[in-house]
Amino acid sequence: MAAENGVRHFDAVTYATTPGYRPRLLDVHVPASDKPVPAVIWIHGGGWLHGDRRYPPPTIPVELLHGSILRAGLALVCIDYRHSLEAPFPAQLHDVKAAIRYVRQFADTFGVNAERIGVWGESAGGHLAALAGLTRPDGPVGEALEGSVGVRDGHTAVRAVVDWYGVSEIASLLSHPLPPAPPGAEFPNPFTALLGGTPDEQPELARTASPLTYADGATPPPFLLVHGTADKLVPYSQSEVLAEALRSAGGEVILQPVDGADHIFLGAPDVTPIVTRSVAFLARHLGA
Repeated sequence: MAAENGVRHFDAVTYATTPGYRPRLLDVHVPASDKPVPAVIWIHGGGWLHGDRRYPPPTIPVELLHGSILRAGLALVCIDYRHSLEAPFPAQLHDVKAAIRYVRQFADTFGVNAERIGVWGESAGGHLAALAGLTRPDGPVGEALEGSVGVRDGHTAVRAVVDWYGVSEIASLLSHPLPPAPPGAEFPNPFTALLGGTPDEQPELARTASPLTYADGATPPPFLLVHGTADKLVPYSQSEVLAEALRSAGGEVILQPVDGADHIFLGAPDVTPIVTRSVAFLARHLGA
């Protein structure tokens, strides 16, 4: 379906199914163009426990995020994935990789360039975006992180990663106190839920689920890490250690602090420049 501005929409497309789980859906928004355009896969946050492909965090207006991407000549693919209480890790990464394969398989239908795909995520989605950029079949865990859901053919490499305040190394966060849940809300520990047990009980899985584990492998794709310096949920140091490891591996990485901002950029005076710089980074590396 095309809008008045020529943007074409493919809504609630099923990209993977698994018996016993809800279908995984994605939406594709493609700007008007006479040739295939690069694509950005947006991965929502929510502590791996909740969230929805259609909505960015409350600090980022939908119109700002979606409009900025489309005006830059990039297609936007928003995906859902299984939450941690539906299935523990690596189900979430399997779904992200299934979405990448799906977009490549049907690139001609969508009007996107199958070899110019980037990933962008926030919080839990930033963690998954980083993993999608760093893990590969010939890497430390190999095919186990590629998964076999959805389209099975095609590679899952991406050309650029934007990671907003994502977790990089799980074990070091065990002693970090989590902010109290809102009154009346009961949230399980997100790391225990993600791993299906505490990191002490699942030390190898905690390492497997940490992007830092893969940062010293083959030359990584370009990374933009954006993180509030006053983040109480995921400390700013999580992005610092990942940036250092990526540079040591010879990768191009930009670490952009947001001074005084908490998680989801709460306290930032204006989120527009954050979005604008993130879109410009992707447009540059995807060739928009």
